[in-house]
Amino acid sequence: MTITEKTAYLKGLLEGMAIDQATNEGKLLAAIIDTLDDIALAVADLDDEVGAINDEMDMMEESLDAIDEALDDVEDALDAIDEDLDDMDDELEEIFEILELDDEDDYEDEDDEDEDDEELEDEDLYQLVCPTCEEEIIVDEDVLAKGSMKCPACGEDLEFDLSELVDEVEDEE
Repeated sequence: MTITEKTAYLKGLLEGMAIDQATNEGKLLAAIIDTLDDIALAVADLDDEVGAINDEMDMMEESLDAIDEALDDVEDALDAIDEDLDDMDDELEEIFEILELDDEDDYEDEDDEDEDDEELEDEDLYQLVCPTCEEEIIVDEDVLAKGSMKCPACGEDLEFDLSELVDEVEDEE
């Protein structure tokens, strides 16, 4: 029997006992039973709210468990990737050992790159804009001398008419 049912039973007893509610004792008993009824209704409301909160907490716990499982899967995947990278690193070390590459070879390669950079710095470069895709293209004198090229971005045939520039240079001389 719930608390609200018990207070309803007490109300029924008060009425069934034919207690005169006009007397002081009758007024007191009626007020006590009304107060108990109000308390019982408040407790019933709280029970409903606690039940709803428990349901939400259960759903949140299930969601957190799912997130935890997903994070475990991600962690496992990252561990596998880390192991693969370690294996690849070991394999690269073995390849370098087989090829007998040492630090001196690495420095020689860097020197070659510096020489290539110096050669590019000495060369005159020109910046063009493709009229079709508006991609900026950098070319050297050899490409300009050919008179045409395909745009690397869109494939459009680009033709260079340098006759006006040649005329200007000849006029200046």
